[in-house]
Amino acid sequence: MEHDANHSVIMVTAYGDVELAVRAVKEGAVDFVLKPWQNSKLVATINTAIQLQNSRKEVKSLKEKEQNLKAAMKKEPAVIIGESPRFMRVLEIVAKVAKTDANVLITGENGTGKEVIARELHRQSSRANEVMVSVDMGSLSETLFESELFGHVKGAFTDAKEDRAGKFEIAKGSTLFLDEIANLSLPLQAKLLAALQNREIVKVGSNKKVPIDIRLVCATNSDLNSLVRKGEFREDLLYRINTIQIEIPPLRERVADIPLLADFFLGIYSTKYNNPKLKFDDEVMGKMKQYAWPGNVRELQHAVEKAVILSEGDILTRHNFIFPENTRVEASACTLEEMERQMIEASIGQHEGNLSAVATQLGITRQTLYNKIKKYEL
Repeated sequence: MEHDANHSVIMVTAYGDVELAVRAVKEGAVDFVLKPWQNSKLVATINTAIQLQNSRKEVKSLKEKEQNLKAAMKKEPAVIIGESPRFMRVLEIVAKVAKTDANVLITGENGTGKEVIARELHRQSSRANEVMVSVDMGSLSETLFESELFGHVKGAFTDAKEDRAGKFEIAKGSTLFLDEIANLSLPLQAKLLAALQNREIVKVGSNKKVPIDIRLVCATNSDLNSLVRKGEFREDLLYRINTIQIEIPPLRERVADIPLLADFFLGIYSTKYNNPKLKFDDEVMGKMKQYAWPGNVRELQHAVEKAVILSEGDILTRHNFIFPENTRVEASACTLEEMERQMIEASIGQHEGNLSAVATQLGITRQTLYNKIKKYEL
């Protein structure tokens, strides 16, 4: 028999001694009704018990939302920095999609700011009054997946000492952000797909279906289409989460944003580490724009913080940073095609996607450039 700890219990008995009544209340009963009862009084008692039960559930839900809110508040606030054409295009798509409840897949390399874009989608959505709920799918083990996302009831497994709401329930009326979605195994993908298709979940240890009301946003740095072809990701799940795809360009393809981001992080960390007069010299900013930043915005942020901590004067120079000569593949290890691809990709980033300028710099026609972009899937 399934038991819900939130249920209210009313004891009905023909033996109305005080000792029994006190014991019943201590054991968790909310009221005590003597036989024979008056119908009006019994109905009033039941209504009170139902209200108490609903209040308990509401308090529990509020506590879980409060915990999620505290976790969200500990994170640094998401700030959108950028004015390059490719990044502005991303923001245009965000503005169009945010007001809908369409499922969104955010793709891009590590460190490009996928969660920042997810939070901006939520901020501009009709669900913005609720707290966005985030789950790092890469950190979930096979055994914790269902409990974390769907919740569990008391006694469902050894450590289940009380009922617990899952992330789907906590995100009711809000946005659920599933990061690193490609890390799910095929069996877990099937369980997630079933929840999304049916718009309901079943807690571990229960057989009661719970409807869900979430706006789903997923993110990955993997090529999901390639994983589908390899049989490592379900095609039907990809279609389900990918109503709209937003690709965030790497930092090397939005060079104009590097000075803006560097100045923004400098402002944060020079204040944090009590050196508000710090500035970049012209040479180091040029080096920053030439560097490929394989770790993208996150690498730039950490580089600026490290430079601020180790600074000895009011000016940050190239000597406060480490810019490896080769940030991707050693030239000696490259094929001609790999070198050509890298050269085209770097030129596109340098010219902010202006293909005429890229073709001129590389000494090829625009049609040849188009063909090579298609060939290398740039």
